[in-house]
Amino acid sequence: MEAPAPWRVLEFYSGIGGMRYSLMASGVRAEVVEAFDINDVANDVYELNFGHRPCQGNIQTLTAIDLDKYKAHAWLLSPPCQPYTRQGLQKHSTDARAFSFIKILNLMQNMSYPPQMLFVENVVGFEVSDTHDQLLEVLSSLNFNTQEFILSPLQFGVPYSRPRYFCLAKREPMCFQNPSVNNKLLRTPYWLSLRLNSTSQSSYDQGEEELELVCKPIREFLVKEADGGMPRETVLQDYRVPLNLIERWGNAMDIVYPESKRCCCFTKSYYRYVKGTGSLLATSENLKQVPEQKLEISSLKELGLRFFTPQEVANLHSFPSSFNFPDHIGLRQQYAMMGNSLSVAVVGPLLRYLFAEA
Repeated sequence: MEAPAPWRVLEFYSGIGGMRYSLMASGVRAEVVEAFDINDVANDVYELNFGHRPCQGNIQTLTAIDLDKYKAHAWLLSPPCQPYTRQGLQKHSTDARAFSFIKILNLMQNMSYPPQMLFVENVVGFEVSDTHDQLLEVLSSLNFNTQEFILSPLQFGVPYSRPRYFCLAKREPMCFQNPSVNNKLLRTPYWLSLRLNSTSQSSYDQGEEELELVCKPIREFLVKEADGGMPRETVLQDYRVPLNLIERWGNAMDIVYPESKRCCCFTKSYYRYVKGTGSLLATSENLKQVPEQKLEISSLKELGLRFFTPQEVANLHSFPSSFNFPDHIGLRQQYAMMGNSLSVAVVGPLLRYLFAEA
């Protein structure tokens, strides 16, 4: 019997390929027929890792005819998050960075071959925006059923606190395997039939402290060997936190240890700044974990603090070990692009659920 043709997928705001890696990890038989991103550097990374360069240009210039020619079954979208972040101006749909997403949503209403499935990822806060209202309005007008989630890698056994909003949509007559949660926003994926690990009681609605108990330790995500045969610690010297930064910002740093089972979300400003941009790793082998309230600047200087490397950040995003950056892309750009990416550990299972037959 001949195998069914793969699902045809369009990938918008493709970045460095987190969504495509998630699609590959999902096990879904699918083909990315085109990817779109305006960022030239991100497209360099994507091309290196997938052998395909995304269509570069402003998504706002696309027309319904342009999109119809792909006859795609599914659209995967990770639009800019800046209009919805707590640190931003929260201008929502009036922010120019939201225009392209709203434009392609509206194009769906004028297409001859609109997608049958939609997947949207964004920051927590998107779900209370007027852009979110427009998303649901367009999907409802086209007879989509939606299921929405706020999930973190911690719920999937990864020691990384990065909660994100997800919208999954299927157009009738297609339907979800679990239609009882249609049109609801959930903060637990208990029904995905996933297991955190063998000790888990499949309880996905726990608090962060309980979830840490079933997460792998951070040490399993650290770089094991240095490239080029150089001693690992020699290479990692480049990532040491300067003493002047410890003296100035020490009390504001989030410090974790190799045995820790949680680290903070890495933002695009990681490595440029140390306050509120992501966790720092204590590397001194002779020191035990010090209670946070007892840490003083003199103690901090002895912890051997360093930044996580870009590869380690990629590991915590659950990117495959084969992922790499082109040689011409500097450290700050690498961190910035990882900070804008997504968790494969979370998105992969969600895509598997989205594409599953009811």
